[in-house]
Amino acid sequence: MGAGRSIPELGTERRQMMRIVSRALSGIAVLVLWAHAAAAQVAKPHPPSSQPLPAGYAGTSSCLDCHAKEGAAFSATVKGRILIHNPRDTHEALGCESCHGPGKTHANSGGEEMGQLITFSARSKTSVKARDSVCLSCHTKTARMMWSGSQHETRNVACTSCHVLMHSESDRANLRHETVAGTCARCHQQRAAQMLRASHMPVGEGKMECTSCHNPHGSPNEKLLVASSVNEVCFSCHAEKRGPFLWQHPPVVESCSNCHDPHGTAHEKLLKVPKPRLCQQCHDPSFHPTQPRGITAVDARFIRGRQCVDCHFNIHGSNHPSGQRFTR
Repeated sequence: MGAGRSIPELGTERRQMMRIVSRALSGIAVLVLWAHAAAAQVAKPHPPSSQPLPAGYAGTSSCLDCHAKEGAAFSATVKGRILIHNPRDTHEALGCESCHGPGKTHANSGGEEMGQLITFSARSKTSVKARDSVCLSCHTKTARMMWSGSQHETRNVACTSCHVLMHSESDRANLRHETVAGTCARCHQQRAAQMLRASHMPVGEGKMECTSCHNPHGSPNEKLLVASSVNEVCFSCHAEKRGPFLWQHPPVVESCSNCHDPHGTAHEKLLKVPKPRLCQQCHDPSFHPTQPRGITAVDARFIRGRQCVDCHFNIHGSNHPSGQRFTR
């Protein structure tokens, strides 16, 4: 018995402790039951449909007789939970064969003959067009409407070059890498290296992705851009640079990429060349008051310790009546 506490107080504490223990045990029991239910769902395919299988189809159970390991991994994916456990129509009820095609010949031959099976591995004898047609039979809307004739499609990039369905690598979109940038970097290694430079887009920080600017499934615009021009893509975030301005800077109106490299550079603000050399690619400084940093003719073109934007800081455009030279 604790010093200074009465018997009723001790009884109250014991009752409170028992309630806490009881709630904890109830929670553990619920988790155990949920785990058993989840394991049973993964282990067992969806009961066969009452509808007879089409000619040439063997059924998912026949596939799992040999491909049990692959089936277990697939059952744990989003696509597997739909096709194997909860098909929404007669096509999805075909399970494995809804994508791979009729496999009865393959099953009856013990795996010796492929029959009409469609395979999706890198060494597959099935053409890329035939493989992609399987995916596009369901995934034809929204971002994939422009796939036909796109840069990726015409270069024989298959859907399975970027996506993997038999196991989970990413949290969404069944990507081959856990991130969009990692998936794109499998081919676009130069762009991935640029994003590691000092000045870069916040892709690595998770604030945007490659798909924020590009649509890998096809676009009517250059470089698979999600908007009609480079400027329109940039303006979707940098609206303050859109204008219209009273005084327009011609290279800005033409393309932001005249001065900036959006994938990353070694200079501030994604500039292609450091200031003032960037400005001097168009503007001849011969008659402008400058402070040469050397005595040679080459060095006279550069300004030591100064930048054009120290005075002409509104270089994207100006609405000031006296801002013809972008000084305000």
